[in-house]
Amino acid sequence: MKPILTRTAWVLSLAAAFATTHAATIPAGVQLHSTQTLIRNNGSETETLDPALAESVGANNLTRDLFEGLTANDSDGKIVPGVAESWKQTGDTTWVFKLRRNALWSNGEPVTADDFVYAIRRFVDPKTASTYAATFGIFLLNGAEVVKGSKPTTDIGVKALDKFTIEVKTAFPVTFLPDLMSNNNLGPVHRASLEKYGKEWTKPGNLVSNGAYVLKEWQVNNRIVIEKNPKYWDAANVQLTKVTYLPIEDGHADVKLYESGENEWVYQLPPGTYEKYKAQYPKEIRNAPMIGLRYYSYQTQDPAFKDVRVRKALSMVIDRDILAQRVTADGQAPAYSLMVAGTNGADVTPYDWANWPMTKKVAEARSLLQQAGVKPGSKFTFSYNTSEYHKKMAVFAASEWKTKLGLDIETESMEFKVLLKKRHDGTFQMARNGWLADYNDATTFLALVRCDSDQNNNFNCNRKAEDLINQGSQSTDPAKRRTLLTRASKMIMEDYPMIPLLQYSLPRLVKSYVGGYSLHNAQDRFRSKDLYIIKH
Repeated sequence: MKPILTRTAWVLSLAAAFATTHAATIPAGVQLHSTQTLIRNNGSETETLDPALAESVGANNLTRDLFEGLTANDSDGKIVPGVAESWKQTGDTTWVFKLRRNALWSNGEPVTADDFVYAIRRFVDPKTASTYAATFGIFLLNGAEVVKGSKPTTDIGVKALDKFTIEVKTAFPVTFLPDLMSNNNLGPVHRASLEKYGKEWTKPGNLVSNGAYVLKEWQVNNRIVIEKNPKYWDAANVQLTKVTYLPIEDGHADVKLYESGENEWVYQLPPGTYEKYKAQYPKEIRNAPMIGLRYYSYQTQDPAFKDVRVRKALSMVIDRDILAQRVTADGQAPAYSLMVAGTNGADVTPYDWANWPMTKKVAEARSLLQQAGVKPGSKFTFSYNTSEYHKKMAVFAASEWKTKLGLDIETESMEFKVLLKKRHDGTFQMARNGWLADYNDATTFLALVRCDSDQNNNFNCNRKAEDLINQGSQSTDPAKRRTLLTRASKMIMEDYPMIPLLQYSLPRLVKSYVGGYSLHNAQDRFRSKDLYIIKH
């Protein structure tokens, strides 16, 4: 695992980051195509283009192109300067970011420190109702109180020292703050256009953005088209002039469009097809492990799942090896922990029964259900978003629960936007879920199970573990912090609020002439400004 960076290491890493080229780096000898356009599938219709409200991977893919925060991720996933050209930590809980003076909004106005202050206050304002407000807000001074409404938004630990300097104060030492600030939920918005258009401010013609691209077209359930922003500070190094995002959920339809030339970037291959397409398109297959977790959420407050023995039993009998090797069959690793391999700040702590023979797991699970008074034939409902991938996983899980425990599972499929709301509202029993790290630290996964987190769709709460997390957060000793967060993670997972299944990888097809695609990007964050089309 990558070690926690010391203050000296941060300085060295920043120096290296500032020395890098900011946009697409064209290797020597590579000739560019005369037409620099890209069509890529985004997996589903986006729920919003408002960076404060963006939650899904698809929405963040788009806001990453349309907006730019203080920092950003390059094609390898490394943190590089965004609107901030430099930053430094001036104390354990204080950071100062210097903005580049040539950063402009798409209407030509300068991007200033006040734009960030306004946007972050809006983001954590309870009236905005962002599902990420508590997730990120807890890291900022007074953030937890502001999100709850017990303090005004003006108390949030972000202020403009001058027109191009921002001071960020954190609630406790946050060594990964530059990583955190790459998330556009904490980026700027254009106040005047937002206040002028209200809820319509993200529509084509209304949206004023500061990223490498501007919004040109949004046909719901059809396509979103963005074009190069001539006002962007690094426009001279941006190669792609137009990117079209498709909202295709069906993996097979995705591949058909790819094969017909109507799509150049498959979002995710259908389950069980990876080896086939790897052999068929060896130069176009892309797959690498992600810092992410596929899991199923329990609604732990639902009467059917209040008993931890029921939750444990259902988790025990799912054969992750078969799921990984025969169902998805695309290189993902079985998961038995909240943390996944490669996560900074905590250890992977698999369940003690993970390596038991399946016969022993089933016997124990049946005993647990019997103790909990759950009889064979009991019915449960499982919710997932429309996708062959998630359907195939759900059918497998339902079969495991039926054949091994005698339970009847009713599955229900819906649009991703509907599933998002259903999970947040808690109107489900079990639901498909997944998480790609927003930054590489254990706290991004702990956000899924913390008591007061808006990303906790399981509705569980373990206050003893919460105390450990708070102790770890306050510590400036990396080893002590790691021990405390590991203990907290293990303690929470012994409550079985979720079923960890697989560590993400994203098997996809990408045309061989799409340059700038890296297999080292473990958070799957690709900015269109880092991509280019090779002559073909």
